[in-house]
Amino acid sequence: MPASEWLLEAAELTKDYGSFRALDRLNLTIAPGEIVGLLGPNGSGKSTALRLMLGFLRPTRGWVAIGGHDCWRDGVAARQQVAYLPGELRLYENMTGRQILRFLGQLRQTDPSPVADTLAKRWDIDLSRPLVELSSGMKRKVALLSVLAAPVPLLILDEPTNTLDPTMRHELLEQLGHARDRGQAVLFSSHVLAEVEQVCDRVAILCRGKLVHEQALRELRRTSLVRVVLARPVAEVPPLPGLHVHRREGGHLVLETSGPLPPLLEWLARQPVEELRVEPTGLGPIYRRIHGADAE
Repeated sequence: MPASEWLLEAAELTKDYGSFRALDRLNLTIAPGEIVGLLGPNGSGKSTALRLMLGFLRPTRGWVAIGGHDCWRDGVAARQQVAYLPGELRLYENMTGRQILRFLGQLRQTDPSPVADTLAKRWDIDLSRPLVELSSGMKRKVALLSVLAAPVPLLILDEPTNTLDPTMRHELLEQLGHARDRGQAVLFSSHVLAEVEQVCDRVAILCRGKLVHEQALRELRRTSLVRVVLARPVAEVPPLPGLHVHRREGGHLVLETSGPLPPLLEWLARQPVEELRVEPTGLGPIYRRIHGADAE
């Protein structure tokens, strides 16, 4: 593979199953120390993309590399760069938590014990017990621990917060932030927009196998959604920089602005405003525009 500044790089990555195209020419990059959220409902191509990145599937066209290693042609070397949490767990339940960690560490030729011991104590996990004796929630914690404790460049997580309680969800997102601070990259698929907004640096939204929207969250955080109810309709909305009209029905206005708020608020102060609400735009309007109102 050619030398690259990216830790993960996918180019024209495509997967066909007969006449059905599950993933269509995906181009995606991830840099060290970056958290990227892969979004989309079931059937959008998220799981196919992750399986191609892990070398579990052979691309029909294009390629994907991790750390300069082609994920299909040089899969062992590529996977040594990765710790992976699947959406559905399949663990060796005759092993203890400690044995699982050692086994996975030996496969990667790494030692996860320093971070693992700290997290096990924090999450109240008894690593000496066989997994068969643990609850499903505790098994999930062991799996998360095995990923977060791995000293590898890239963490890939498929719907990692499924089945987690609110406290553990918060804890996981916090640990992903710590991983970024250590210089690790994180790619995780999710359909929970609030947690993606909380922790991600960038999002990539898939629809029917295609990457249809990619955006840095810092840009999104600079935009505001302004909802206005007026006593009577206005003749026109001023063409202010960065201002877009999402909805205009009678006296109801929904505006999105990436420009400065004062000029817009100045104009609204001269209008017959009955109600006014300003809030961060968030991913919701973008996601609904792509996938429909019921897709979140």
